[in-house]
Amino acid sequence: MAETTFELEGDHVELNQLLKLCGVVDSGGAGKALVASGAVRVDGAVELRKTCKIRAGQVVEAQGLRIHVAAPPDSP
Repeated sequence: MAETTFELEGDHVELNQLLKLCGVVDSGGAGKALVASGAVRVDGAVELRKTCKIRAGQVVEAQGLRIHVAAPPDSP
């Protein structure tokens, strides 16, 4: 499984937007459909909430990609 790190710009990012920003899907709508299909895992568990808040320290898996979510560079 390929891995990447996504640095947050704020406190959180919505799951469907994270999938779009990391190139897993082409649009937020496609991200929502992927989540609804049950093909996305957050911290190892299937996540069905399309706009759930993903925060630093969480790991998202979808379409063969593992995304490690990191805090913004300027946060303590």
